[in-house]
Amino acid sequence: MIATKKNSTDAFRTPLNVIATIIGISAFASAFLCWLVYYHQPSDAAQAHLLFLPALNAGLNMLCTISLLVGFRHIWNGRIIQHRNAMFTAFIFSSLFLVSYITNHALHGDARFPTTHPMARFIYLWVLLTPHILASMIALPMILITFFFSLTGRIPWHRRIAKYSFPLWLYVSVSGVIVYGMLAVYR
Repeated sequence: MIATKKNSTDAFRTPLNVIATIIGISAFASAFLCWLVYYHQPSDAAQAHLLFLPALNAGLNMLCTISLLVGFRHIWNGRIIQHRNAMFTAFIFSSLFLVSYITNHALHGDARFPTTHPMARFIYLWVLLTPHILASMIALPMILITFFFSLTGRIPWHRRIAKYSFPLWLYVSVSGVIVYGMLAVYR
């Protein structure tokens, strides 16, 4: 009986190579974005091309937020297929956001918050931007692991990690829209 229980537990254990791959992809993406934002020289220093990208990023984050909330509502009501579809939609919006974000930073570099509004700048940097960046670095591997557990049928594990990855993903999406809004208002 013990051997059977151990074997059934092992069947649901995530292989270390999968965990290492998810962590590796997340670490690479975070390091690449750090390099892109802080070290890479923008290729469109005159800022003449694709100026709509920051607004597009905010729109994609907003659509992701809506998809996350719809997905949460579906799972709360036991509609698993609709939940899955909404979460895939949120993942697609987040993926499109990442492509647009990388393109924007490659072209235009990092957007600086003006120093002429010190209180708003403080709120932007320390209350909003810093937690947003840290949360996004933590959210990426958690989202990938949550999807992995769902796609491999490990629903108990999916539920356990989704309790943490969902609010983190939601926070990153909502705060991303607020970051854009504050930059747009105070520029």
